[in-house]
Amino acid sequence: MNITIQHESPRFYSYRTAAVQSLFNVEEGADFSLSARLDIDDQDWKIGVVVGPSGSGKSSIGRGLGRLYAPDWPCDSPIVDAIAPEGDLNTVTGALSAVGLGSVPTWLRPYSVLSNGEQFRATLARLLCDAPTFAVVDEFSSVVDRQIAKVGAGAFAKAWRRSKGQVVLLSCHYDILDWVQPDWVFDTGTGQFLRGGLWRRPEVTVDVHQTDWRYWPLFEPHHYLKLPKMVASVCYVATIEGSPVAHLAVSTRPGLVEARACRLVVMPEWQGAGVGMRFLNTVAEAWRGGHNRYGLHLPMLFHTSHPGLAMALRRDSRWTQVSASLHGGNKARCLAQQNGFKTGHGGHFRAVQGFRYLGAAQ
Repeated sequence: MNITIQHESPRFYSYRTAAVQSLFNVEEGADFSLSARLDIDDQDWKIGVVVGPSGSGKSSIGRGLGRLYAPDWPCDSPIVDAIAPEGDLNTVTGALSAVGLGSVPTWLRPYSVLSNGEQFRATLARLLCDAPTFAVVDEFSSVVDRQIAKVGAGAFAKAWRRSKGQVVLLSCHYDILDWVQPDWVFDTGTGQFLRGGLWRRPEVTVDVHQTDWRYWPLFEPHHYLKLPKMVASVCYVATIEGSPVAHLAVSTRPGLVEARACRLVVMPEWQGAGVGMRFLNTVAEAWRGGHNRYGLHLPMLFHTSHPGLAMALRRDSRWTQVSASLHGGNKARCLAQQNGFKTGHGGHFRAVQGFRYLGAAQ
């Protein structure tokens, strides 16, 4: 495919334009031309990237390929309603989780009040749900923090490859290429076209530390429930290059027959990178192997109301679903059974799904 771009600027004859032309020896107007050959006619690709400096013709190439994806967002609806309003709720929440926008309170806000990073991921989730056969996304990851950009780009690419469409991402940042692992790249800075297989997602080393509740204030604002701390629990924190990125609390059921984990939170800038499941599996495997303060080989139970996390657990062969409830039990009876600990679980109408860790297949 050959794309030729020719932008001609009008000629102006003001005093200032004449002065600038004279000072900098510029005889003509700011015309722009570009020829690009993209070897993509075989259609054997899912994700392409046009990358290069600002003003080098990326958007023009994108318009030459197809219409730029720029959906309108309603001002009076939360994003969970604005994305695929006629579609399935689980599909919408699954797409939001897939691109790393797993913070449930964020789903209940209009697009206009989200941060740049949240808007970036919400748009990607909407693109996944719209599922066009071909799309072009301009300014991909250009206005967000680079950590969010890289992780969000990788999460989107992973989810998009499960679709049947093709997408071209236009970006001025080269740091996303290893995370996206595109099938082809055209660099407007050099004019070079490259096919896939040259980019590999960076390895992320996650360290797990046993601790107490001292780190919980960092994670609590990002958890979808506001509950007291677990009784007689121990906490774990995952770090990447020394920075806390995920949290989990683990206690035991009466009789020390099973462990029970909850308060799994992943920091927004790392949501969608697979850190949460790796972290949860590491802790669950440690308890199953007897690496806990009791020295007992205890299977782990984990309950969640988060639809994206529930789907991830169902996809993981190391977990099996053991329960599903659409509402909590009797809150008064729960209070009476707490032996003075007034946690008061129950009485809610949120779906809770339970899973047991089985471990890797032998």
